[in-house]
Amino acid sequence: MPNQNRREFFKSVIEILSKIFLFSSAVVLSAVLVFVIYYIAYNRGYLAGQRSMDDYLAQIFTNPDATSYEINEGMPKPTIAPIPTIKKVSQGVSWGGPDLWLVVNNKRVEYGVNPLKEADELCTIASIRLNELLELGKLDGHEGFGNMTERRTDLKWIFEKYSTLAEFLAYGGLTPEETVGLWNNTLGHKKLLSGGEFVWGCIYAQNTFAVAIAAY
Repeated sequence: MPNQNRREFFKSVIEILSKIFLFSSAVVLSAVLVFVIYYIAYNRGYLAGQRSMDDYLAQIFTNPDATSYEINEGMPKPTIAPIPTIKKVSQGVSWGGPDLWLVVNNKRVEYGVNPLKEADELCTIASIRLNELLELGKLDGHEGFGNMTERRTDLKWIFEKYSTLAEFLAYGGLTPEETVGLWNNTLGHKKLLSGGEFVWGCIYAQNTFAVAIAAY
């Protein structure tokens, strides 16, 4: 084989090998780029999903809650239809019913209505309901209040004494003011604070669980 032909042959081989190398490098780089893009997208999606789940769990376990329920002339009449929510019981809270009672009546005065007068029989109901919620560890959607005359026939006379008996529940307020704020932020609960029709009442509270019974 002449030298010129030999040089052309080796040149062709080198060109072919170069093309094969460049093509292989391009394939490898493309594969690496696809993997990097997939990894970044997956990581962002995972973090977004994790943040969303954290926000959802935080809403379930840390947000305060408040509900109210009326019994008017012996007929149960819910002012809202709450869904019982499982929450963490806050321990070590120093305030209780007397502190919340004072803040509630102060807020009523601010609204220009009469402060509530304490009634012993309403305190009996409030005490029973608070103990039930503490034992349950969550708000019960007023179930225990709505069926109390069936469970405690000895207390039926209290419900018959008043034309309207209402229960207001709250959970999660770290201070009495914060708990009153929960009731003050929605129309149904606000009746405890601005409802001049209510004359009598009693409030029991412990570990951020609050039960207010009001009547007229």
